[in-house]
Amino acid sequence: MKRSEINNLIREALDFFDSMSFKLPPWAYWSHDDWKKNRVNCEEIFKNQLGWDLTDFGSDDFPGSGLLLFTIRNGNLKFDQKPYAEKIMIVGEGQVTPMHFHWSKMEDIINRGGGNLMMELYNSDDNEEFTDQPFEVSMDGIRKVLDPGSIIRLTPGESITLYQGLYHKFYGETGKGKVMVGEVSAVNDDHTDNRFHDELGRFPEIEEDEPPVHLLVGDYEKYL
Repeated sequence: MKRSEINNLIREALDFFDSMSFKLPPWAYWSHDDWKKNRVNCEEIFKNQLGWDLTDFGSDDFPGSGLLLFTIRNGNLKFDQKPYAEKIMIVGEGQVTPMHFHWSKMEDIINRGGGNLMMELYNSDDNEEFTDQPFEVSMDGIRKVLDPGSIIRLTPGESITLYQGLYHKFYGETGKGKVMVGEVSAVNDDHTDNRFHDELGRFPEIEEDEPPVHLLVGDYEKYL
């Protein structure tokens, strides 16, 4: 992805969050110079990978297969005792986050507002393949039994609990607008805890055609 594209996506994200009256921490708006001035006090941000993040999953088609997110809080089992994480994400109409599960992380995915979030689900077997058996999920505390490949719709305010090993793919429902999606989970580690059903890239290669307006989590080591 080009840095200019990433910069524009973050600007659009800030406008969208503002339109939804969702406020990010002040450092979400820091420039490169702001980071350099304040870096001595930001060890938790760096070690726990807080901040801006996005991916096109190696597709070179971010609107079709991509995700923009901001990690607000996160623990790190090597460095602190915080056992939880929180993210806010933006999912476009028809913008797919491909089928995957987590070995370690259990999470709640919440539609915080905007359009509808569509989610396709399969349970996994011991070989990490789809099963053909029904399975249970919890949606806002209500138990539901689903068939493999079921597609559920999360309207604003609705949520689902995703257990370890539960494959999920999601996208915004066409015609309903962007979705502001929240995630509340156990400690998150995107370097080691994503099992994509089909092998995909998680962190994009960036063509530096202009300077970053706001740093991504993958930029901290390079720029700071």
